[in-house]
Amino acid sequence: MDYIFPDALNAPASDPIAYGGDLSKECLMSAYNGGIFPWFLIDKVPIWFSPDPRCVLYPHDFRLHKSLKSYIKKYDVKFDKNTKEFINFCRQERLKKDQTWITKEFVKAYSSLADDDIVHSIEVYENDILVGGLYGLIIGKIFCGESMISTSKNASKVALYHLCKSLNNFDFLIDCQVMGAKEIPRNEYLQILSIKKTQKSGFDKFRNLI
Repeated sequence: MDYIFPDALNAPASDPIAYGGDLSKECLMSAYNGGIFPWFLIDKVPIWFSPDPRCVLYPHDFRLHKSLKSYIKKYDVKFDKNTKEFINFCRQERLKKDQTWITKEFVKAYSSLADDDIVHSIEVYENDILVGGLYGLIIGKIFCGESMISTSKNASKVALYHLCKSLNNFDFLIDCQVMGAKEIPRNEYLQILSIKKTQKSGFDKFRNLI
């Protein structure tokens, strides 16, 4: 089945660009390759966005503050140790506080992409207990961040530090979607995406980067 999304250049700045489709691999990859991502479901129907401006982070722009250094030494960080478990961890921890856009359908869909070596996780452990991290998709030389979480202080920041450190030598861009980092116009992001999504990552296995 072909999934054809509207041109993201013409998307609303903050409102949805599309409703419908599903969370199949084909639909998700068509969306991400066009600079579009699902944010939540309404009655199990995906709602798609391509915000303007777009928040991005170049790995070399990450600033390691002195206060974070002790936490880098404190935690043990693994790449792709158990990505599917981590995605569900993000869901369960958010449900403890409030509702979350990471529904069971999202967990299933992104876990399937993890099986296909598209979705990857940076997991942070303290005494062998999972305490935070982040996950996202790798498309060419773009890391599309999906969720960050901490149950111990600065765990997600430590995960981001290791992600930036590991990707810095591969000319990656980290797509942060709508939160934090540097804001750039959507059309600039789409131009960068059109180039970087066609490039090879430069490494064989994400899990071996750390």
